[in-house]
Amino acid sequence: STLSSSSAASDVYKRQIENISMQLFLNGEWRELSKKTEVLNPFDGSVIDTVPSASPTEITIAIDGLANGAKTMGRMPSYQRVEILRKTANLIRKHQKELALLISTEEGKALSESHIEVNRAAETIDLSADEARRMNGETVPLDSTPSGVGKLGLTLRVPCGIVAAITPFNFPLNLVAHKIGPAIAGGNAVLLKPATDTPLSSLKLVELLLKAGLPEDAIACLTGSGAILGKAICSDSRIRKISFTGSSEVGERICSLAGLKRITMELGSNSPVIVLDDADPEKVAESIAITGFSNAGQVCISSQRILATSKIHNNLLEALTTKVSQLTAGNQLDDQFNIGPLVREHDARRVNDWLTQAQREGAELLCGGERQGAVIQPAVLGNVTSKMRISCEELFGPAIGVTKVESINEAIHLANNTRFGLSASVFTQNINNAIRFAREVDSGSLHINFGTAWRAEAMPYGGLKQSGIGKEGPKYAIDEMTETKMVIIH
Repeated sequence: STLSSSSAASDVYKRQIENISMQLFLNGEWRELSKKTEVLNPFDGSVIDTVPSASPTEITIAIDGLANGAKTMGRMPSYQRVEILRKTANLIRKHQKELALLISTEEGKALSESHIEVNRAAETIDLSADEARRMNGETVPLDSTPSGVGKLGLTLRVPCGIVAAITPFNFPLNLVAHKIGPAIAGGNAVLLKPATDTPLSSLKLVELLLKAGLPEDAIACLTGSGAILGKAICSDSRIRKISFTGSSEVGERICSLAGLKRITMELGSNSPVIVLDDADPEKVAESIAITGFSNAGQVCISSQRILATSKIHNNLLEALTTKVSQLTAGNQLDDQFNIGPLVREHDARRVNDWLTQAQREGAELLCGGERQGAVIQPAVLGNVTSKMRISCEELFGPAIGVTKVESINEAIHLANNTRFGLSASVFTQNINNAIRFAREVDSGSLHINFGTAWRAEAMPYGGLKQSGIGKEGPKYAIDEMTETKMVIIH
């Protein structure tokens, strides 16, 4: 009955989503291709749409058009870029219901979470409009050296030209907005390559941008395999900036292909949560139930490694088991479920394998873990050691592992004993321990008394170590999508 209700919901999606062009967009027009890729509902595998499968030839054609679009955008006054972005944000809000349904149907997250994502995407575009007004250079005191006396120095900020935005499946609207919004605000043209599993949200956003007045030669959206299209995107010298969100392994390949380009890499993590003696286990469990399991754990800053001191360990395990057991996973379009499926069934099989492997190595499954298709019930593992795969690597699924530690010293050591460094958190009432955590833990975001999966659209967001290069957030992204000219008046 659950599967049939999902199929019925997919039919509702097809009736309610209007004016979606299931074509790619390049050189100012929507185009069909003979080769197609199916877009599936992750819950039951039903086909909800098809999109063209582009080849490197289409990438070259798109960049040819964007080269002119970059000139158009470079000449566009900032007030016009502001107007386009403001209108786009308003259109996103106007189409909230259909966008939320679209996100849930193609990606698998619960419909309530998709509504939140739509609101966040509108805010991201609005913040980008704000920053378009603040693009400014500065005067440079050249007379600070004797040879500079009598000279006037100033800087100009100019667009990079063409920005390639390569986006992931897990936030198919907002993470696209985090790349496209700042790129347009900075006066660039954009080549958008959305995730193969979730291209429909990107196509709809392009449609709204064009409706808001974005020049048709200023954007291209090409759907298809990243493995096929990636080299063509990264190796073309006319692409001046690449912004990528995805796995560390793919990020490294992009960097090796990119050459002399500006690069932002938002990569993976296995975010640690330190829980000290003076924390409230109920509040910790309440937070982790949100930050460890939203979007079925498919969040790069999802709380994954729980490092609890021995005094609070047992009480925390009990609180976590109780709280997480109340979460239910199933059809993402059915309000009775908190959590939807993973985006692909083979990802669910992988997560299930990791859970089984951890149990063979001595971990204890305290709740959840049952798999049906792409759905995994939220799981808590106790007795997890730092050498288990579920602790060493990025799980990207609805499970957390709890490790007992004897002190804050051991907790900080284990938190840092990883190649990742995207987000970390601590629960404590001791200000000295909180400050020590902030100073000593190697992570791009550091949360005190909340879990790791929290992000404001305006904040600088990015990782240390192999979790990435550069920062997102409209203000910071625009800095990386523009370049500086130095002017000296003699």
